[in-house]
Amino acid sequence: MRAAGVIIHRWAGLLTAAFLFVSGLTGAIISWDHELDEWLNAELFEVHAGGPPLPYLELAARIQAADPRARVSNIPLQTEPGHSLLFGVQPRVNPDTGTLYKLGYNQVFIDPATGREIGRRDWGAVALDREHLLAFLYKLHYTMHIPDFAGINRWGLWFMGGIALIWLLDCFVALTISFPDRNRWTRSFAIRHGSRYQFNFDLHRAGGLWTWTILLILALSAVYLNLNRELFRPAVAAVTTVTPSPFDLRPQRPLNQPLEPRGDYAAIIAQAVEAAQRKGWQEPVGSASYNARFGIYQVRFFHPGQDHGSGGFGVRRLYYDGVTGDYLGEHIPGSGTAGDIFLQLQFPLHSGRIAGIPGRIFISLMGLVVAALSVTGVVIWAKRRGSVTAINAALSKPTAGTVAHR
Repeated sequence: MRAAGVIIHRWAGLLTAAFLFVSGLTGAIISWDHELDEWLNAELFEVHAGGPPLPYLELAARIQAADPRARVSNIPLQTEPGHSLLFGVQPRVNPDTGTLYKLGYNQVFIDPATGREIGRRDWGAVALDREHLLAFLYKLHYTMHIPDFAGINRWGLWFMGGIALIWLLDCFVALTISFPDRNRWTRSFAIRHGSRYQFNFDLHRAGGLWTWTILLILALSAVYLNLNRELFRPAVAAVTTVTPSPFDLRPQRPLNQPLEPRGDYAAIIAQAVEAAQRKGWQEPVGSASYNARFGIYQVRFFHPGQDHGSGGFGVRRLYYDGVTGDYLGEHIPGSGTAGDIFLQLQFPLHSGRIAGIPGRIFISLMGLVVAALSVTGVVIWAKRRGSVTAINAALSKPTAGTVAHR
């Protein structure tokens, strides 16, 4: 049984090593993506003009007027002193081709006091300049930048979700083969100073054992983040109650068939603010967005600078139908059924935000551990493969006194 486990672990490791190495290194960096992005691109995120901000919806209308091919998909509704406003945009459908326009950008930075456009960029583009570096690494982390085709934009998510699933299952296989027997189990946690191969082997085995629980959490949460709708949520719903979100209750529209909203942001925001006041929410309205592939508005509530939410759980949200304007539901972090809480925990655990700054530091270190385990595993395989090849070559050589037959 253990021999079969060794073979499974070997091939699972070889299949995932390169991708986990990249994902580990990028994960160590993107734990600080917002801070690093603002540091690298201060000219986009910082403004120096004083004065009160212009109306946010007016700024959104200016963006759409400047480029009728674009629809504003996310509107910030708060201003942090010294910071620009970041608007999200999506392409509309080109009536001549029936496909989406190629905008070449999906973010617009605006000076809130003057309305001046500071810059545009395409978040997630395959580019290594300062403006795109952090977004490039972030998307590389969970999609490897596998391109869209056949009208589907989830190939990268599915591929890395498959890698995460193999990793998750291999965590249990690795645990079962790490202990030679009952009497010598403590040796598996030690790193001995013998040959270079022995040191590498012990580093791989002991490193995996010492961090096994965290590795399991990272693998499990990676499956959630990449295969949530396809696998993770249905699996959790099969064993416990999960409250469906408005996005779970309607199908996603094809990429080139977005749903044009019939309402407008102003009416939806006013409706949401009134509803939040009735609910007694203390957080002010922070942003509004529209998802054209589901036809759903989201209005988010948070205090300035806290748009990621306490403990990484996210922020309070209200949902509205893009056609009728009807109320669709709410999201309150940390509430719901046991299944809801379990699902909400996955991103805070994966990112380390559940423990604040110390948690993010720890996850950065764990990213390096994942990369190191990938490298040491490949070294073990290469060394053993080289040894087997050498033995086979030696056995195939004719010995003295052997007569070679034609």
